[in-house]
Amino acid sequence: MGPFDLLNHLLNFAAPALVVGALVAWIAPIVWRKVPQAHSLRAQVAMNFVAGLAVLVAGLVFFGRDGKMATYAALALACGFSQWWGMRR
Repeated sequence: MGPFDLLNHLLNFAAPALVVGALVAWIAPIVWRKVPQAHSLRAQVAMNFVAGLAVLVAGLVFFGRDGKMATYAALALACGFSQWWGMRR
């Protein structure tokens, strides 16, 4: 595997964490209107991305392969929990 193939695989592995983390951070102020934002949108996306990436790596280690639905469910829960944790003061 060449370096570009490796980069492509790593970016495709991390893409679900980035997309879900960004969507959760973008939708959270709409859902929780009366809760003041503790962090900027960029910081919220970064926190959700790190939590989601950790879950994806844990799912890869636990299951031995990528793309299990249980890992994606845990990704959604982790991003939701990270967003909730970041919005509290």
